Amino acid sequence: MFIDQARIYVKAGNGGNGCQSLYRDKYQRRGIPDGGNGGNGADIIAVADQHLFTLLDFRYRRQLIGENGKHGSSKNKKGKDAEGSILKLPCGTVIKDAKTNCCLAEFVSAGERVVLAKGGQGGSGNTHNRQVTKGRCGQERNLALELKLIADVGIVGFPNAGKSTLISAISDAHPKVAAYPFTTKAPVLGAVRVDGLSFVVADIPGLIQGSHQGRGLGDKFLRHIERTKLILHLIDMAGMEGRDPLEDYQAINRELALFNRQLSRRGQVVVANKMDLPAAPGNLIRFKKRIDKPVYPVSALKKQGLEELIEAVKKRLSTYCN
Repeated sequence: MFIDQARIYVKAGNGGNGCQSLYRDKYQRRGIPDGGNGGNGADIIAVADQHLFTLLDFRYRRQLIGENGKHGSSKNKKGKDAEGSILKLPCGTVIKDAKTNCCLAEFVSAGERVVLAKGGQGGSGNTHNRQVTKGRCGQERNLALELKLIADVGIVGFPNAGKSTLISAISDAHPKVAAYPFTTKAPVLGAVRVDGLSFVVADIPGLIQGSHQGRGLGDKFLRHIERTKLILHLIDMAGMEGRDPLEDYQAINRELALFNRQLSRRGQVVVANKMDLPAAPGNLIRFKKRIDKPVYPVSALKKQGLEELIEAVKKRLSTYCN
């Protein structure tokens, strides 16, 4: 199950208390203060893990509480510091403070780490005639976790445009494919390998008009395009179900711009799919007259025109990287 949003409560460990102690022997009748300091509480540390791809774990585990530091003891013995508690998250996770909506961290690469809640400092013992204090409380926070897939290319288009068929034809992904809209209900990642190079493609569930406002869960899907370097805009050129390819093209671009203005300026590769159907060639001629971008005609089902498409995507990505 693909889960890309979660909420979790975290609390760092409290510091251990300082010790009140007096050392006495037959030579020390008044006593010498020898109480040790308390140990520090555990920090809550988030770490980006390349082996995680969803926030499913936090659907059942909604809190993480760090261990408290140990109390100080006599003979100037300091309490043991608690080890940090690790919160493993997928690459692409955005961590926000649920109360203030302030972004605390955004993981892009595996191994990145950040302290989300600082453990409480241990209290002071009475050694050196200091005043004994209790350990401080650890920080606590309610966090909102949001996962944005990290992919080089994002495939967008209306439902039933053939996105799942395309990604299964060009990559190692095997999403469910069926002849009805909204077959894909969660983003799917696939790796495309060509001439020793590879790039990651994300199949974004079908968008509709009003997606930027959450219609059809569109806002939940659109955020997965924000990190892509290139958008592969798939058009049903056969005009199935009475749709107009040009209107579909304009509607999707409008939704992208309304959701995030930067997406409207993101590089696009326009793909005319379903060219094996009778109405597609005529629609393609009319479509090309109305837009000023190269259009790549393909049939994802018949696996026709895919080599030219992959080559074009590879060139655009190499330009981006350079």
